[in-house]
Amino acid sequence: YSTGLRLSECINLQYCDLDLNDGTGWVRLGKGAKDRIFIISEIFKKDLLDYIEKTNAGGRGYIFSIKGRKMSSSGIQHAIKISAERAGIDKPVHVHTLRHSFATHLLENGVDIRKIQKLLGHSNLQTTQIYTQVSSDEIKKIKSPLDML
Repeated sequence: YSTGLRLSECINLQYCDLDLNDGTGWVRLGKGAKDRIFIISEIFKKDLLDYIEKTNAGGRGYIFSIKGRKMSSSGIQHAIKISAERAGIDKPVHVHTLRHSFATHLLENGVDIRKIQKLLGHSNLQTTQIYTQVSSDEIKKIKSPLDML
């Protein structure tokens, strides 16, 4: 959720792609064979440092790995499913659900759509504008000041 990465980007993410001091990471050869920067939340940074310490990974290799080998897409999806169940989330949750929520929440918090486009790695702004339709639902929930009198 905190990075907005695609499933394939999560699978291929390595420790060397992260700059924890700067709070950023790099997708290497993402969709369209493009590199791009992404943000690392302070919470994820702390959890990742704890994970490195517990697993003795030493900050080498793939982040999402089992016995030094990168996880499969089904392995990551299964881990997300289990995490969602533990969190009491009843509806299906996938990597793309987290990516979609990442973009929508940034938009709802006033982040410029062009910055979101860059974070998501979208070539075309129209692809990113899909998330504005979701946010429009939030607009419909707003009451007119007149109705609050």
